[in-house]
Amino acid sequence: MAQAGDSLPRMPPTPTSASTVPALDLHGDVASLTAALCDIESVSGREGALADAVEAALRGLAHLEVVRDGDTVVARTLLGRDERVILAGHLDTVPLADPPNLPTRLEGGELWGRGTVDMKGGVAVALRVAAEATSPARDLTFLFYECEEVEAERNGLERVGRTAPELLAGDFAVLLEPTAGAVEGGCKGTLRADVVATGTAAHSARPWRGHNAIHEAGTILGRLAAYEPDVVAVDGLDYHEALQAVAISGGIAGNVVPDLCTVTVNYRFAPDKDAATAFEHVRRVFAGYECTLRDAADGARPGLHRPAAREFVEALGVPVRPKEGWTDVARFSALGVPAVNFGPGDPNLAHRDDERCPVEQYAAAEAALLRWALGGRGG
Repeated sequence: MAQAGDSLPRMPPTPTSASTVPALDLHGDVASLTAALCDIESVSGREGALADAVEAALRGLAHLEVVRDGDTVVARTLLGRDERVILAGHLDTVPLADPPNLPTRLEGGELWGRGTVDMKGGVAVALRVAAEATSPARDLTFLFYECEEVEAERNGLERVGRTAPELLAGDFAVLLEPTAGAVEGGCKGTLRADVVATGTAAHSARPWRGHNAIHEAGTILGRLAAYEPDVVAVDGLDYHEALQAVAISGGIAGNVVPDLCTVTVNYRFAPDKDAATAFEHVRRVFAGYECTLRDAADGARPGLHRPAAREFVEALGVPVRPKEGWTDVARFSALGVPAVNFGPGDPNLAHRDDERCPVEQYAAAEAALLRWALGGRGG
């Protein structure tokens, strides 16, 4: 579950021959399927074997059209329904722990191992829905994509949205990121900016001949300490904005009054504004100081007023809250598709060496999504 700007080392692709493609049982229980997915190691850039297995399993389902793009797999029903909803999950994980936290193990009702939270449980739930919902109440698109945990230019969702946006057309999307079984609508945007304090260099023995830029940065930090972030209601959800210093640098030697000090700030902003508007807000907060935008990513409105989103929330009957971080729902928003996050697993355990999830959460998420997808009917 990457945050905007996250980056991990590039991994070479792993070639997989047809004879070594692991078989996935999409008609068994969802916890066993999650374990099987996790046990196919797929650190970012090495999703080939898992993508092969997912593709092979989906091609065995006659009611789906299946398309492969790199190590991203798209499967769709083509039933002519009035609505289309996308269920999406990434296939990659962050690197394994040392010692490796694979293969998975079941202990005390919890499945332990890399990917059990972020986010192969969500992938397993989507695959079970793909197998069981042969005649869903609305058309479904299933997206399983590569390289979510690394830089944006490698992201499979980003690539398909750019090169084949018709595959991602829909009225609503559900990203099966871990939310501990709640619905988390949309996501906040994020930006980083450098705020620069300037001074005049001098010998530290005669500081009155200069102006200390690090001391001047105290004014910047004072504004941050006094800053009162907004709580912004968007589509019925309250997003808590945040503006924080995340780095500071200055000084060139122990006997020099520094003439430059840079404070890097991170602004997490509600999805009622875009990155340009958010940066203008930062510039107003630090008026009088040079501000340089380092990177930014727009957030995503949850679109809970849309019929498909409203029916999704009503059918699941689970808590609804805003997504206070940033996820790939923002990429769906950029395509004009409102999206929410919903999936098994405690997001606070994502990427941890002791990553684990109660198997009952997989079953509960599967049951909720099937109930919604089938509209109260059988498969």
